[in-house]
Amino acid sequence: MSEDPTHTAIESVAFVSLGCPKNLVDSEKMLGLLAEDGLIVAADESEADAIVINTCGFLEAAKEESLEVIREAAERKDTGTCRRLIVAGCLVQRHRAKLLQWCPQIDALLGVFDRDRIVNAVRGESSATAESTFAGRDAPAYSSIAANDTLARRERGITGAGYHEADTGRLRLTPRHTAYLRIGEGCNQHCTFCTIPSIRGKMRSKPVEHILAEATELFSDGAFELNLIGQDTTSYGDDLGYEPGLVGMLSALDQLAGEFGGAWLRLMYAYPSCMTDAMIDALASLENVLPYLDIPLQHINDDVLNTMRRRTGRRQIESLLDKLRDRVPGIAIRTTFISGFPGETDAQHDELVRFIRDFDFEHLGVFAYSPEPGTPAGSMHAKGQAVDDAVIARRIDELMLAQQERVFARNQHWAERQQEFDVLIDGETERGEGAEGRRDGGYVYLGRTKHQAPQIDPLTYVQSENPYSPGEVVRCRVIGHENYDLIAEPMKRLSVL
Repeated sequence: MSEDPTHTAIESVAFVSLGCPKNLVDSEKMLGLLAEDGLIVAADESEADAIVINTCGFLEAAKEESLEVIREAAERKDTGTCRRLIVAGCLVQRHRAKLLQWCPQIDALLGVFDRDRIVNAVRGESSATAESTFAGRDAPAYSSIAANDTLARRERGITGAGYHEADTGRLRLTPRHTAYLRIGEGCNQHCTFCTIPSIRGKMRSKPVEHILAEATELFSDGAFELNLIGQDTTSYGDDLGYEPGLVGMLSALDQLAGEFGGAWLRLMYAYPSCMTDAMIDALASLENVLPYLDIPLQHINDDVLNTMRRRTGRRQIESLLDKLRDRVPGIAIRTTFISGFPGETDAQHDELVRFIRDFDFEHLGVFAYSPEPGTPAGSMHAKGQAVDDAVIARRIDELMLAQQERVFARNQHWAERQQEFDVLIDGETERGEGAEGRRDGGYVYLGRTKHQAPQIDPLTYVQSENPYSPGEVVRCRVIGHENYDLIAEPMKRLSVL
């Protein structure tokens, strides 16, 4: 393994963030710590003394993507354009013993519970935890990989329950007007296909006062849209003994948003078996909480759901969805499904196709089942219950075609009736020539309605003769669509944020 050239101080760092929004929050926090310490954050990896890669290791495909990025950075180090390579995040937490075999050029490793030590890792300070972490094997110049939250707390002398890490002081990578707000970390559900509990640990809720302090910081920094994230947001507060739970936290956050003149609060990562009537009522009644819910269902067949250990069934799911439609006016429901779960039959797949056609989800994603070592479903896959890859590909096509038919029909209906929506402007696009009906000399903006979450949902293209700025909310009417995306034009300007 190469040694760090300590005779020259590290002055600049480039950062690569991979994976989900929760990982993005970790990256933003580490960037904030690095900037606070005086390190220059470089946009170009070729101009940085050190490169940090915050990895994803949730699925096999994510692992391979992370390794590819790590090896590209290692090549920069070999050619002399980079002096230190730091790898952090889920891949480190899950595969710590193998990473140095896969890429010996790594200088430092940080687990998911150790992001507060990023400055030491980048600057190359020695680590007292390296020897114990690697059990006598050759270790990088710095490593800090607490096996779980309990050990991380013990090392830092922290007592009490819940999510103790501070997410304030982030150097945000999102546009100024939109941000992610993590309300908890970890998960207690233990679905048979999922590795999250083994990587991120048990559910740990962030205390309400910490959430409000972070939201205050984000609002003060110009954020208008806060996307509330966690592995299981509906179980918020259970580990703290916080009786008001998610409803109490949403109510406090809604009040704070009102004090700042209003906001879009979007709930993500709801767990269906934990969604209560009180939570549905909160979505319907709280002024700043959007009529939007991201609720991964994973399947609809009872036998598959039982094998997945989802703690719910078709009847309960349909009852929940009907309540959401009936009690939250204009709600948009986003979900995800897994295709090719071990043992999934053609009949079970066909049941899911019919369900998608019948329910009419606003947004839907389908993932091919990924066999993960150490999970019960992974063992099923290895012991003869695997679904052929070609079959999975065909099934995904059928599922997405069923969703496409519903979305395209809905978009066409909205265009014909010129449905009105408030649209949050994200920025101008050069794509305007491809937008149907664009006026010569006008502008085309990327935007999103309340029904469209950032990064994962379709967009709304706003054609305008007038200039707008990112963060403006514009009342628009739909005049067309391009596949999943809407095309709209302003009716009048509502507000400037």
